[in-house]
Amino acid sequence: MAALEGVAAAPGLGIGSVMIITDPSLDYTPRTVEDAPAEKERLRRAIDAFSELTREKAAVVRERVGDAEAAILEGHILIIADPYMVAEMEGLIDAGQCAEAALDQICEMFATMFEAADDDLTRQRAADVRDIKSGVLCQLLGVREVDVSCVPQGTVLVTHDLVPSMTAGLDRENVVGIVTETGGMTSHSAILARALEIPAVLAVPGAVDLLAEGATVVVDGTEGVVLADPDEGALSQARARREQYLRKKEALQRFVGKKTVTADGCQVELFGNIGSLEDARAVVANDGEGVGLFRTEFLFMDGGAMPTEEEQFRAYQQAALIMKGRPVIIRTLDIGGDKDIPYLGLEKEENPFLGFRAIRYCLAREDVFRTQLRALLRASAYGDVRIMVPLVTGVEELRQVRALIRRYAEEFDREGVACNKDVPVGVMIETPAAALTADILAREADFFSIGTNDLTGYTMAVDRGNDRVRYLYSTFHPAVLRSIRSVIAAGLAAGIPVGMCGEAAADPLLVPLWISFGLTEYSVSPASILATRATIAKWSASDTDKLAGKVMAASTPSEAYDLLKAVAR
Repeated sequence: MAALEGVAAAPGLGIGSVMIITDPSLDYTPRTVEDAPAEKERLRRAIDAFSELTREKAAVVRERVGDAEAAILEGHILIIADPYMVAEMEGLIDAGQCAEAALDQICEMFATMFEAADDDLTRQRAADVRDIKSGVLCQLLGVREVDVSCVPQGTVLVTHDLVPSMTAGLDRENVVGIVTETGGMTSHSAILARALEIPAVLAVPGAVDLLAEGATVVVDGTEGVVLADPDEGALSQARARREQYLRKKEALQRFVGKKTVTADGCQVELFGNIGSLEDARAVVANDGEGVGLFRTEFLFMDGGAMPTEEEQFRAYQQAALIMKGRPVIIRTLDIGGDKDIPYLGLEKEENPFLGFRAIRYCLAREDVFRTQLRALLRASAYGDVRIMVPLVTGVEELRQVRALIRRYAEEFDREGVACNKDVPVGVMIETPAAALTADILAREADFFSIGTNDLTGYTMAVDRGNDRVRYLYSTFHPAVLRSIRSVIAAGLAAGIPVGMCGEAAADPLLVPLWISFGLTEYSVSPASILATRATIAKWSASDTDKLAGKVMAASTPSEAYDLLKAVAR
């Protein structure tokens, strides 16, 4: 019996037989074309055929799973129809390249851009673009795409990468588990697996070679472990754990429609993090109380040109309408660092994480920022829209943003355009400078939201994407915990809401600390909403205060972790 480890991408436990899925060969021989118009027409026909097939898949997903999941596939149609992307391909064809090579080169250009990012959500765009490229190549080469719709009951799919186009055919009655060699928690394949409630372990190195066709395996999507050829004892334990998991999952349903309260009745807000409108729908489907972080950079990344004011307005307006009056906190453009968008003209920097990024870029490029702020102001007339400013290091930046908002609101007043002139403007606390001056910022900010991912990285001076120093990256470090505690205290003293939108907001080990510190709003992934509500309900303030006293006296991250792990509920 061998245990393989990977990313716990979709919770649950599946027991079944391995079916290895291999991708069709999409090899082609580059050639020089002489009839460019005919070759461009050939490319357009392939894109049209791909789009039609994708619409059919989306319709199946909408019926089997839901609107949010179908929108993932529909997003592929929008990406490949982007005029800039198509124009770039046609330009290469005009230069003599064949349709296959033009498609390959331009898709890889976009994929490489996304792949360079540090966060999983941005990197997911690379997987989407490559999935699109494969789909269009299938049309150009006359190759049939992989079809997993007719696999037998009790199947565990094992493949290099289970892309969204493949997951459209999944039948949860037959597929009991998914194992891949790539992917992560935020990949669209993981989102679809969670929606279909199929246990999935992704990023298992060498899974295709290590797991034999027809072998019995246990897929533990909660712990991120795959057991190959388990003995009878291990199988019996797995079946018992599966029953226990199903009972716990059923128990979470009692939190649907309930307020988010601690064991002693202290009410807090539980929001969802989103990067798209389908994510907003997922927040509603999972009973979220609002949106705590709308990452607007994805509107800029999904095309080859800057979205217009009208395009941005429609996206923000739709998010507000989907949430039906519940808060929607929208972060202004956060590019630079790990997020590069070629058409915005960012220069290469030796240390981009400490460079020209986020609010620094926006304040220097008022042409870009004006378009976004005007779109946000217009959307504020359709719901409880709030604006959040990223990477703030001082109150001067907040004042500059407020001055711009006032100017554009006055423009709308003269134009007769509806907007909320008093739209709340808050600060994302993710730099040590902001954390150490939180009391000053709290005098002028309408709210705080703590971005624990960057705050941890900047506090510890660690690039979590660097394998050599990643071990130092820990939210459990006393320096990080003390920063978070002081930020919350400063916000509460000033009477403003304090939220948290980093990964730590959903960590069941850390939730009791946030309760003790007085955090008023948690923003987590849509799939984590009910589980986080259940965790909060298990703790009273008196219990968390006693625990926090011990944890804050710890000298090392491991000591703090061990104390919290020992009493986890």
